[in-house]
Amino acid sequence: MTLFNRETQAIFWNNNPKAIQRMLDYDYLCGRDTPSISAIVQPSKPSSFQKFFMGAKEVLIPLYTSTQEAVEKHPDTAVLLNFASFRSAYDVTKEALKFPSLKTLMITAEGIPERFARELALEAKNQGKVVIGPASVGAITPGGFKTGNVGGTISNILNAKLHRPGSCGVVTKSGGLFNELANIISLRTDGMAEGLAIGGDRFPGSSYIDHLLRMENNPAIKYMIVLGEVGGLAEYEIVEAVTKGLIKKPVIAWCIGTVANHFNQSIQFGHAGASAKKDIETAEAKNKAMRKAGIHVPKTFNHLPEVIEAIYKDLHAEGIIQETSEEEVPNIPEDYKTAQKTGKVRKATNFICTISDDRGEEAVYAGYPISSLATPETGFSIGDVLTLLWFKKRFPRWAVEFIETVIKTVADHGPAVSGAHNSRVTARAGKDLVSSLVTGLLTIGPKFGGAIDGAAKYFKNALSKEQDPKEFVEEMKKTNTPIPGIGHRVKSIRNPDLRVSCLKRFAYDSFPSTSLLDYALRVEQITTAKKENLILNVDGVIGVLMVDMWRNLNYSEDDINEFIDVGVLNAFFVIGRSIGFVGHILDEKRLNMPLYRHQTDDILYDIKKAENIIPEHLNDF
Repeated sequence: MTLFNRETQAIFWNNNPKAIQRMLDYDYLCGRDTPSISAIVQPSKPSSFQKFFMGAKEVLIPLYTSTQEAVEKHPDTAVLLNFASFRSAYDVTKEALKFPSLKTLMITAEGIPERFARELALEAKNQGKVVIGPASVGAITPGGFKTGNVGGTISNILNAKLHRPGSCGVVTKSGGLFNELANIISLRTDGMAEGLAIGGDRFPGSSYIDHLLRMENNPAIKYMIVLGEVGGLAEYEIVEAVTKGLIKKPVIAWCIGTVANHFNQSIQFGHAGASAKKDIETAEAKNKAMRKAGIHVPKTFNHLPEVIEAIYKDLHAEGIIQETSEEEVPNIPEDYKTAQKTGKVRKATNFICTISDDRGEEAVYAGYPISSLATPETGFSIGDVLTLLWFKKRFPRWAVEFIETVIKTVADHGPAVSGAHNSRVTARAGKDLVSSLVTGLLTIGPKFGGAIDGAAKYFKNALSKEQDPKEFVEEMKKTNTPIPGIGHRVKSIRNPDLRVSCLKRFAYDSFPSTSLLDYALRVEQITTAKKENLILNVDGVIGVLMVDMWRNLNYSEDDINEFIDVGVLNAFFVIGRSIGFVGHILDEKRLNMPLYRHQTDDILYDIKKAENIIPEHLNDF
């Protein structure tokens, strides 16, 4: 009987995307209709789906948090591929043995305590199940199903003819030697019908003889190859089975480790069990015993290919092995990232980013690694970070300090303004911080914060045209356009806005020149002569000083116009006022205030009876 066929499906325990994708690539190569993986168990994630490729098409593999859930949802799945770590592998396998539907279990982890490995092997045998491993890459039925990484890459699988059935059955301990043997077989014969690596630990879940006896009863397998190793007595079970006639098909075998004879003391090879404790466990002794029993044992490992070829040709000549036709196999689509790295494809990008880069070991802001500007000793402030990310330049200290002054100045203006009010009302409705912040930010516009953009635009254009301040005021009056940045509800010439005073004083002390501020103050002289509260307000002074800042930094007029048009000035208000909004939200959360309802005595109700516009002949309906 065979372990697997083209309908076999497995539950993959512990999400390993690379190994899973290799299995699905193999499915596509073999022309399977359904994926060889029915489900993935990943306890650390909630049940969902994960996307993989089967050829060029994507398939969804369900993801479960437990083996039980996966088995219940996929009762026809007969294989569990246990990719858990050595700390969890025993428990996962022990649980899987409880499910009758799971007939074959593979364990990749090595180093499972020997007592546990023996227990699993015994329990599996009592239930008539097969355990492959621990410390195994698994098994393959060429043309039908393979586990995880067995056989290596797709190119190796094709070279070794593992994509379609041959006539040989192979059992080894080592996964690496399995791949080497597959290549040897492909060069001399029609390939494998089935192959597996039972695992390198001292007490594997199943032995050579278990699989050879099974292969003896598999009509697709015409002869068998065993690659043993120094240590243990498992090869003598093969000798006994051949001697008793339980195995009649030709068996080719070689025990790795004959080099140990050249050392004056016992040595430990790569696997846990690959060490001879007594003479009978040496590779030399086992090869001699197998040769004496009639097993085809080459003189050396180098002669193994010749022996394989000879047996194959004899069986082919006798008609036991029929000629195998080589069918064309589909090309496995190459993953985009792999193809891109090798320069095989090019793809137009959907986005362009010129301010930051997160692809390296450390993200950078306009070319500066975060570690070079994040901590106080670097000398960078939040204003420096803002200029790097917004303007891709490092501004001089006076400009950075002005930006930070603006942000601090506009951070809050009490709970009564529309943005803070909205944020507090939303917070009192039980909404989260982000939702509450957004409701406040959505009020920023032409009537709240937006005058900064307008002030910069109108004052700049007027000065650029060398327009007399009086002419500018008259022109705005004729078009019935309020001058942005002029006027305040409370403040006036005799009751100045201290925020404006501070910003003006900072500019006169720090800016190389303040031509637009000077122009705006001349406009203020005209407007306040008409009405005392038509002063240059905080939005106005920020707007004109931003233009003065950029001019002093040698930005072109086109650059400044672009900053105004895209909303950079308003962005300073957004950044600053967000600080205040968050403060109001946290204030509401701390106070645990109830849902807000506006007072009815603060609302003018003017409700008239609705006009009836229904035609008379329809009044009865």
